[in-house]
Amino acid sequence: MSDTSRTSDTRTPAQIEADIKRRRETLAETLDELGVRVHPKTIVGDAKAKVVSNIDHTLGRAYVGVNRVVSDVKGQLVTEDGAPRLERIVPAALVVVGIVGLLAVGSRRRKS
Repeated sequence: MSDTSRTSDTRTPAQIEADIKRRRETLAETLDELGVRVHPKTIVGDAKAKVVSNIDHTLGRAYVGVNRVVSDVKGQLVTEDGAPRLERIVPAALVVVGIVGLLAVGSRRRKS
């Protein structure tokens, strides 16, 4: 026999009623908690919080990545003492000007 069945044999009616009352209160608390958990507002709030957390995490990682790229590019275009590296800046600027020029010429031809 289990401990519960042996204990129930020796309990008084008042003890049994107190046990039933305690279990009812515990069950009511559990049902209230479940009601809050499955309430649509709670579910939506939890989903929003999770989305915001994921967005914050993603933006944080993106910021770190962009910051790293900017630092790398800056390291390529500027010396340790902060002076510009013209031997790298001039060719890069010429490539950019060339691409912009080609895009401008191409868009003019399409409009004509």
